[in-house]
Amino acid sequence: MEQNKEVDAYIAGFPLETQKQLQSIRVCIQKAIPKAEEVISYGMPAYKQGKVLVYFAGYKNHIGFYPTGSGIAAFQEEISKYKNSKGAVQFPLDKPIPKTLVTQMTKFRLAYEQDKLKEKK
Repeated sequence: MEQNKEVDAYIAGFPLETQKQLQSIRVCIQKAIPKAEEVISYGMPAYKQGKVLVYFAGYKNHIGFYPTGSGIAAFQEEISKYKNSKGAVQFPLDKPIPKTLVTQMTKFRLAYEQDKLKEKK
C-alpha cells in the first residue's frame, strides 16, 4: 500500500506519543487490508476498497477507530472494555493499540462489504 502524504501530514500534526499510536493503528489496518486505498475522508484517515471500510482519528486522550455500525455490532463483547458507541471505539493513549482486535474488525469490514456486494448481484 502506498503511503498517502495527506495521512502523513495528519499524523505529523499530533504530539510524538500520539503519532506513535496513530502509526501503530495505521500499519495494523494496512496489513489487514493491503489492497485498500488510503485516503482522507471526513477529515480523518480512511481505508477504501470499493467503499470506505474503516477510519481512525487522533484526539487528546484517545485514538478513535471507526469500523462503522456493522463492525461495532459484530464485536460488541470484545470492545466492551473500551468506551464505544454505535460506530466508534476509543482506545486510550496510555495503552497499546489492541492490534489483534483492530485487525479482526478491519478484516470483518472487508468481508462484510464483499458479502453485501455479492448479495446485490
